[in-house]
Amino acid sequence: MSLYRRFILPPIVHFVCRSKPATLQRKKIVPLATGRVLEIGFGSGLNLPFYDASRVSHLWALEPSREMWNLASEQVRKATPPVEFMQASSEAIPLESGSVDTVLVTYTLCTIPDAAAALGEMRRVLKPDGVFLFCEHGEAPDENARRWQRRLNPVWNRLSGGCNLGRPIPSLIEENGFGIRDLSTMYLPGWRPASFNYWGTAVTR
Repeated sequence: MSLYRRFILPPIVHFVCRSKPATLQRKKIVPLATGRVLEIGFGSGLNLPFYDASRVSHLWALEPSREMWNLASEQVRKATPPVEFMQASSEAIPLESGSVDTVLVTYTLCTIPDAAAALGEMRRVLKPDGVFLFCEHGEAPDENARRWQRRLNPVWNRLSGGCNLGRPIPSLIEENGFGIRDLSTMYLPGWRPASFNYWGTAVTR
């Protein structure tokens, strides 16, 4: 891993992802998590303040980057419900099949190298009656914004640690074993190529 990815990128990601628009989005989706929860891409723990501790019995925090986890350590020490760090790839989740009540992803599907494999793993560990919660930026609805997403993505991807500007989030979810139950979309304030958001709930098919 390069020095840039180890020491420079994590605080940048933490700063960008704690913006007010992104925080307001987290407030919409995170409180819906219940039971035994698996958060994919735990990062620096920005979702922690929004969990309803009375509804969550356990939280697995899957995060491949030790540096990002270190940024979250202070919040984790104060957290309820208990948080179990899981340093692993989302393409190979070290949990038993059907062991999770809620899978949560926020601003993570954009960076996973093999998003299809990761979604397959999320579907595997989710209980048959479990819920998949998502809040992601992705492919814009208008052609001008999509054009800029395509132009800028090669450079953006390298500088941002693998983030892709224009992934088609709903179709990606539905093509990998989930049926979307609720879906909302909007442009958030900010840089337009990275500001179109999708959020909602899905269930396994």
